Amino acid sequence: MSTTTWGWLVLAFPLAGTIIIGLGHKRLGRGPAGAIGTLAILLAFVCAVGSLISLQDHPEDQRQLVSSLWDYAVTGSIDARLSILIDPLSVFMMLVITGVSTLIHLYSISYMKSDRGNARYFAYLNFFVFSMLVLVTAANFMLLIVGWAFVGAASYLLISFWFRRETATRAGIKAFVINVVGDVGLVLGTFFILRHSGTLDFLGTFRAVDDGAFATHNGALVAGCLLLLVGAFAKSAQIPFHTWLPDAMEGPTPVSSLIHAATMVTAGVYLISRMHPLFEHAPAAANVGAIVGAVTLFVAGTIALVQTDIKRVIAYSTMSQIGYMIMGVSAGAYAAGMFHLLTHAFFKALLFMAAGSIIGAMAGSQSLDKMSGFKRSMPFTFGCFVVGGLALSGVPPFSGFFSKDEILAFVGDRGGWFVALYVVGYVGAFLTGIYTWRMIFRAFFGRPVPEAVELEHGHIAHAEQPTNPANGEVEDTDVGFPGPEHVVAEREIPMKVAMGILALGATFLGVLQIPMVTHVITTFLEPTFEDSKYLHVEPSDGLVWFGMILGTVVALTGIAIAHYIWVRKPGTSAAIQARFKGLHTFLFHKWYFDELIDLLVVRPWSAVGSFARTWFERVIVDGVFVGGATGIVKAGSSAVRALQTGFLRYYAALLLLGGAAVVLYFLIASS
Repeated sequence: MSTTTWGWLVLAFPLAGTIIIGLGHKRLGRGPAGAIGTLAILLAFVCAVGSLISLQDHPEDQRQLVSSLWDYAVTGSIDARLSILIDPLSVFMMLVITGVSTLIHLYSISYMKSDRGNARYFAYLNFFVFSMLVLVTAANFMLLIVGWAFVGAASYLLISFWFRRETATRAGIKAFVINVVGDVGLVLGTFFILRHSGTLDFLGTFRAVDDGAFATHNGALVAGCLLLLVGAFAKSAQIPFHTWLPDAMEGPTPVSSLIHAATMVTAGVYLISRMHPLFEHAPAAANVGAIVGAVTLFVAGTIALVQTDIKRVIAYSTMSQIGYMIMGVSAGAYAAGMFHLLTHAFFKALLFMAAGSIIGAMAGSQSLDKMSGFKRSMPFTFGCFVVGGLALSGVPPFSGFFSKDEILAFVGDRGGWFVALYVVGYVGAFLTGIYTWRMIFRAFFGRPVPEAVELEHGHIAHAEQPTNPANGEVEDTDVGFPGPEHVVAEREIPMKVAMGILALGATFLGVLQIPMVTHVITTFLEPTFEDSKYLHVEPSDGLVWFGMILGTVVALTGIAIAHYIWVRKPGTSAAIQARFKGLHTFLFHKWYFDELIDLLVVRPWSAVGSFARTWFERVIVDGVFVGGATGIVKAGSSAVRALQTGFLRYYAALLLLGGAAVVLYFLIASS
């Protein structure tokens, strides 16, 4: 079987799963829907492995394979084809997406087993994975835009999954609108690039850039790349397009895991990596990406310090970690950025799953203020949280230590003003250690809450069963509410298997890219980035060792501070909050980004819409255009009706007058 055939099959299985579950949801029970959805993604992962093996049979200079199903629109200036590009980068992304998504689907079988929308959930989840796979396998801008839009639509469906919750629907709409802004940026950026390159094909565009297509119009290339960054920032929740991500926690926890670990937010990192030939010819745009990534990782870290919703803390950590990746790939550290994408997928999915387990024990409550003492009652979840926390904090030998420090070493080696980004990166790492272990210490240490005590005695708290507001009866259909039961990983084998595999990956994946020892990721991705001037740039050994030592010290210091504040001296946090009340309020309100956007964007456009609806449409459109035209027609019809008297002599007189007017006109014209 050819390499590209494996690639098409990777797309086919999630699409088939979506269609089968979507069309047969009324006949399928909750169990079959989950099994079909999980099997579809597992088969896609098997095919991704097949494409990996097949790709290795090609010489390194021939590992960029394009396959087209049909020509959508091919003219003199447009070459839009339904085609995929199979190369090391796309195969890498396929493996990460399908591998982690399979585990999330497996986890979801237990987590969502009692939900009335179970079949709908797995149909959406399969569609989400399919959309992301379209995005990363696209061989041209047209299919990239299609996948980009599909991912936005799928995220809306899943974030708003429990659509009877107003907060969920509002969060879904917010995510959709902000991502549409990014979609517009991507489309406009594509237009700038197409105008000068003359092709939509990725490889053709890169050749055109190398041949000097933008030599005399470099400003157009910079503008095009900046617009591509708008799309990347919106999908990857980077400032100022980040406000949708924390609100997206309204969806089911496995959805949060999928969005943060394997799909949506990684799209921006992939886009910059895929478009690296463009960004290297437009360094000003690449520098903007690096700066925004650094700013985002710092801002998100500060906000996470004070959040009390356990899922929002993890969400802001995702923003921060994606900031590292965006900074890395924008600075030219492509292999390091993709390596961190891989390790992050494992430990972030693990953290969300562990959070879902403890949320289940809390009957749906996500507040850290209500959690305490789950260490003894949930030993498996606690162990997974510790592994994920160590990897996220960058403690050796866990995977996050190697991937994060490799990005920072490369950025520091660039020198100049990149040193400032290097410093910000380690400040962010310090904050990561604090907020990650604040979350762990608050949830698992201290005096057990009643839910933890009940769990120790074999009981699980249950959420209230939703009822029909009209008759008060218990609902038994898909009405957009969470199911009456919540489950914890301690009791469910599928959840424990998924979390166990992720914990192993979070622990040992670092061996793939140990500085000065192994370079598996760099070697594998080399054919994709062989045209990059940064391909063979390696930080000095001294900087690498310094970074590894500094990273370890920073992470352990952050953990020690968190331990002192929330374990050794329990009242310290309240004292700090009281002393720095203004700063705490500022950070708790997320730097007031939502309020600022509301003031500068939402309210002005709402006022414009209100003006257009209440005055312009009513007075101008209805009054002048519609009403005026109607008045003219009415007046004309009244005049015509007046002439329709039914008397023959009136008609003969009008005929004579008309004939006389025609004769008079020609007499005047001839003279």
